[in-house]
Amino acid sequence: MSSYAAIGSIFSGCLWKEEARVSNSNDRKRGARRLCVRASVAPPLHQRSTSVQIAESTARIGVLGASGYTGSEIVRLLANHPYFGITLMTADRKAGQSFASVFPHLIKQDLPDLIAIKDADFSNVDAVFCCLPHGTTQEIIKALPKGLKIVDLSADFRLRNIKEYEEWYGQPHKAHELQKEAIYGLTEISREEVRSARLVANPGCYPTSTQLPLVPLIKANLIELENIIVDAKSGVSGAGRGPKEANLYTEISEGIHSYGITKHRHVPEIEQGLSDASQTKVTVSFTPHLMPMSRGMQSTIYVKMVPGVTVEDLYKHLRISYEDEEFVVLLEKGAIPHTRNVRGSNYCFMNVFPDRIPGRAIIISVIDNLVKGASGQALQNLNLMMGFPENTGLLYQPLFP
Repeated sequence: MSSYAAIGSIFSGCLWKEEARVSNSNDRKRGARRLCVRASVAPPLHQRSTSVQIAESTARIGVLGASGYTGSEIVRLLANHPYFGITLMTADRKAGQSFASVFPHLIKQDLPDLIAIKDADFSNVDAVFCCLPHGTTQEIIKALPKGLKIVDLSADFRLRNIKEYEEWYGQPHKAHELQKEAIYGLTEISREEVRSARLVANPGCYPTSTQLPLVPLIKANLIELENIIVDAKSGVSGAGRGPKEANLYTEISEGIHSYGITKHRHVPEIEQGLSDASQTKVTVSFTPHLMPMSRGMQSTIYVKMVPGVTVEDLYKHLRISYEDEEFVVLLEKGAIPHTRNVRGSNYCFMNVFPDRIPGRAIIISVIDNLVKGASGQALQNLNLMMGFPENTGLLYQPLFP
């Protein structure tokens, strides 16, 4: 084929995706490689539409509960997604307002105004991110059109055992049949199940940072199932955007705030995943803490190794388990994972260290609680569900300093 340049534009929000491919027959005769250029660029201001336009080839996305932190993070991540465009946004308490008035840092995005969920029209939606509080999601999702793909960021479909949900969340489960359909979406562990799912229960932040290092080690029978201790710390955004006295600046700053001791609702979710990996009941000791930072999460995990197993064996197995993964990174030996190095990204950094107590090991796992711990993993899951590469729209590098 003679030299050509093919440029196709897809308008999604205020971003155009342009692809240009340049090839030269003379170059090919000399054995030169074909040059492919792919870029996302914004159109000139005077060419931007005043209303939301979505190309026919773009999947139409609804964000339910868009006024919370996870909702705003979904919008931020979708700003550079070439195949997803937002056509519906709900927020009952902010209904009638523009999204920019609620989150001014996203003022440049071309988005529909926020509406109450009772007024939502889903005829122009292909898939939904549900960012509503637990306890409100089951009935809402039950009423959605059956053809929608759904990623639920609440806890309402994470626990397969309905009685366990009712025990830990203190209210009846209102969508028993949907619970049977829901797939728990820890992407790297359940990739194929997620790919074919209609409804995915997106994991919690603490369970994500805890299960990613532990599940491969448990499956390989490298660590004992007893005496697993998880000491986890989170940025305050993990507690949500709602006004709470315990989250005031003067309550949180200049200190560490332990909470949910022995009764945090992520405990049964962690134990469910580890029990699945071991095919027997696993109980963990888990204590969470709020830290005086906006975002970030570290889980420091103490484990006992099976007799004859070394820390080197743990390291090698984690390396094998995740060497081909985009977002889970086992650091070089001795390197300590820090939350500041994953801020704003979908990465999980981890490493394993020998404990001073013989036969024990210390695992450190860090994520951004709003990205890999929530909205980033949700997007990773929806990419799979919609047939797109799972890293699409997620290659933001960590923000430092």
